[in-house]
Parts: sequence; structure tokens; C-alpha cells
Amino acid sequence: MIKIAVSRGRLFEESLEVLNKAGIKIKSSAKKSRKLIHEIKEHDLTIFVVRPTDVPSYVEHGVADCGIVGKDSLMEQKNNLYEPLDLGIGKCRMVVAAPKGYQFPNGGTVRIATKYPRIAADWFEKKNVRTEIIKLYGSVELACMVGLSDVIVDLTASGKTMEENNLEEIEFIAPITARLVVNKAGMKLKSPQIYEFISKIEKWCTRET
Repeated sequence: MIKIAVSRGRLFEESLEVLNKAGIKIKSSAKKSRKLIHEIKEHDLTIFVVRPTDVPSYVEHGVADCGIVGKDSLMEQKNNLYEPLDLGIGKCRMVVAAPKGYQFPNGGTVRIATKYPRIAADWFEKKNVRTEIIKLYGSVELACMVGLSDVIVDLTASGKTMEENNLEEIEFIAPITARLVVNKAGMKLKSPQIYEFISKIEKWCTRET
């Protein structure tokens, strides 16, 4: 049996669509279910529904053989995983945003609010900008609005939330999509099953591109 950890929320529904289109049929009721474990016996598959940032840990520690997770979580956590496929779903952008008209200080320290401290630190280190990074867990846009930070590093899809809060994208860091990740030990122990699973998903990816 293959165990797969899938991010809950909007990406969960998109992930189920990918599995269905790849021939792994899952009941539509699973999308609205509050169950955390779904057994798909006809495909010898178990799905764990977990918090997006927890998917890499479940896979890295071998609780799940595979996972579907956003590239943002992989960039932030830098887990030791195989990343065989870009699924092309959950598309958004990792950006630096600031109040409209903001300019970086010449030689000063920039205060950054973000859910992604490692990504933010790596980005500004490359630019030789001194930073004070404030990790937040909620809506980071508020940090700029009330003076907690100068800029934010966050995900955006349409940009509407930033625009409504008088913020604008000032730097683009990376495109973000959902990826299929695989536990390295599991790849060896269950290689025929996992390769077959990857092959099904890969065929779907090829048809979609």
C-alpha cells in the first residue's frame, strides 16, 4: 500500500482532481469530508490530509511514501526528499511587497514580516541587504499597514489582497506550484509501486502541458 500526504484546503481539492484524471478514482464526497485518513482500497492507496507545512515532515520521516505540497514549503524547509514532478497546480508567486511608493533605505536595516523566514533571509542575503525578520503566522499584510514591518515576503495569486491593502509587489522571488515529493528510503523499499504511481501522475502532467 502507498501512503500519500496531501495538503488540506484548496490544494486538497486540486490534488484529488489530479489523482482522478490520472486514473486513481476517488469519491467526490472526499472533498468535503472532515476525515483525515482516506483509504482507497481498489488502488491500494491511503491518503493523509495534513497541514501544508507538515507534508514534507510526514514524507521525510517515512510515515507517508509520497506527498503533494507547494514548492514554498519545500523552499522554506529544505527537506531531504525526491521531487520528481511539478504538478502545475496551486499556481502563485513568492514576492516581496511593500506600501505603494516604498523605497529600500540606503544602507539601513529592512524589517520584514513573513511566514517564510528562511526564504526571506536567503533572498535578501543575496542582495546584501541587512534585515530584521519577524515571523508571523496570520495575514502578513497587516504588518506593513500598522508599522510592524517595512515590507513583507508572501505568496500572491491574483494580487487583489495586496492591492486592497495598499500594497504592491516590488520584487519577484519565485514561481510556486504544487510538487509531488517522495521519501528516499521508500523509493527503494517500494520502488515498483511508487514508480507505477509516479508514472500515472507523470502521464497526466504530460497530457496537461
